Amino acid sequence: MDKERTKSILESLLFINERPLEMSEFLETLEVNKKEILLALDELSKEYRQRNSGICIVNVAGGYQMCSSPENETWVKKMYQERTKQKLSTAALETLAITAYKQPITRVEIEAIRGVNVDGVVRKLTDLGLIKIGGRKDVVGKPFLYITTRKFLEYFGINTLKDLPKLEEFAALADKDINQTIENANRQVEGVEEKSEEVKGVGNQEKENKEEDNIEGEVVNKEIEVGKNNKEI
Repeated sequence: MDKERTKSILESLLFINERPLEMSEFLETLEVNKKEILLALDELSKEYRQRNSGICIVNVAGGYQMCSSPENETWVKKMYQERTKQKLSTAALETLAITAYKQPITRVEIEAIRGVNVDGVVRKLTDLGLIKIGGRKDVVGKPFLYITTRKFLEYFGINTLKDLPKLEEFAALADKDINQTIENANRQVEGVEEKSEEVKGVGNQEKENKEEDNIEGEVVNKEIEVGKNNKEI
């Protein structure tokens, strides 16, 4: 397959898909190797830039996607003000920001940072596919650890977690000072962990005290039985 044909097919595939396409999908569809595909994608991108095209090819969530040019954002938004992706509430954005920057993180740790219950918010973000359970933390109770997903990367239009926007940008999205919230995260999370250790220590002490009481009770009962036996004799 010649290069121009490869470029034409790639352009069509990108155009008809609303989600990022991975290299593996290109390889399965086209009868060319990875090097040829990368070269074709690069040339397509250059051609769009050279003629100031209204579209561009971007790397999103580890894949490739055709999008409108950032330079035309104002006019695109003006026409499609109502046609937007599902908006997140301030609480959801704040919880998502905390998860993104502190992951993996437990629900209790998120609550310690935000200062409110986040059961409903975490459930909603999980249902939307923006966060997921990534394991369990090795502490008392083995709580779930939450991490962000590929859909999260797609939602914010970034390729990897290294491309996360600055805290100020998250704050602008939520119309709230998330920056200050994140700054206090380490201290508050450490406090939660210390509290967990204290609870664990108290639990162990109570267990030891209970065992001591049981031993003392057994000794007293044996003394009573011995006394009764001596009396009978």
